[in-house]
Amino acid sequence: MFGYITVNKEELKIKEWKEYRAYYCGLCRALKKNFKNGVRLTLTYDMTFLILVLTGLYEPEAKCYRQRCMVHLGQKEEIYQNRYSFYAADMNVLLSYYNLLDDWEDERKTGRWMLAKWLERSCQRVAKEYPRQNQAVVRYLELLKQCEKQQEKNPDLPAGYTGELLGEIFVWREDEWRDSLFHMGYYLGKFIYLMDAYEDLEKDKKSGNYNPLVLYFREKGIKEEQREQTCYQILRMIIAEAAREFERLPILKNSEIIRNILYSGVWMNYERIRQKRVKGITEK
Repeated sequence: MFGYITVNKEELKIKEWKEYRAYYCGLCRALKKNFKNGVRLTLTYDMTFLILVLTGLYEPEAKCYRQRCMVHLGQKEEIYQNRYSFYAADMNVLLSYYNLLDDWEDERKTGRWMLAKWLERSCQRVAKEYPRQNQAVVRYLELLKQCEKQQEKNPDLPAGYTGELLGEIFVWREDEWRDSLFHMGYYLGKFIYLMDAYEDLEKDKKSGNYNPLVLYFREKGIKEEQREQTCYQILRMIIAEAAREFERLPILKNSEIIRNILYSGVWMNYERIRQKRVKGITEK
C-alpha cells in the first residue's frame, strides 16, 4: 500500500535532489546496519519523507559520508544519517512485517508467509522498543479486517484507520509538536489508502476484492465519467490538510523538499495511475 509519498524530481534543484537521495540512502544503510541485508528491499519513500520532517523539526546531529553502493554499480553515494534514519528503519520493518502477514491471510501466498517469518525476530525487537507504534499497527489491521468483513461502503472509515496508524508513527515522542505531527501523518495515511484504492479500482471490480471506492460509487450511482473527478477532489482535500499541518510546524531545514513532495510529488503517482486508467477504459 505504501510508497506514494515521493518527490517530483523535475521540480527540484540539483542540490535538493542530491540531499533527498542522501536521506534515502541513509535509510537504506540504517536498514542494513540494524537488520538483515535483504531487509533493504522493503524500504519506502514514505519513510524517507518521515525522516525529512523529523529532521527539519528537531534538527539533530547528523552523520554525512560517502560510501560505495552495489545497487549503483559500486559508485560512491552521499549518505545523510541521524537518529531519525534509524527510527524510520524500525517503522519500515514494523509496517512491512504486518503487511506481509495481512497479505498471507488474504491471499495465502507462501512467499508472503516466508518473508514475514524472516522478519519476525526483527519486528519483535522493534515492537518491544516502540509499543505504542506496534499497537497502532495491530489495531489498524483488526479494524481494517472489520471493514472488509462488513463490506464498509464509506471509504472515509478505512482511510481514517490508516490515518490513525501513520499519525502514531509520525509522532516520534510526546511533546508540543505531537498534535501537528499526528494530524499530518493522519491525512497522509488517508491519502495513501485512497490512492491505493484508486489504483486498484478496475482490478478490484473484476476480482471482487474489497475496495470501498467500488462500493461507494455503486451505492451513490456515480457514473464512470464522474469517478475521476470525484477521486481527485477527495484526494486534493486530504493532501491540503496534510500540507496545512506541515505549514504550522517551525521547519526550515528540508522545507523546500517537503513542499515539493506535498504540493507536487504526490500527484506524480496520481497522474501515472490516471493515465493508465484512462488508457484502459478507452481500449475496452
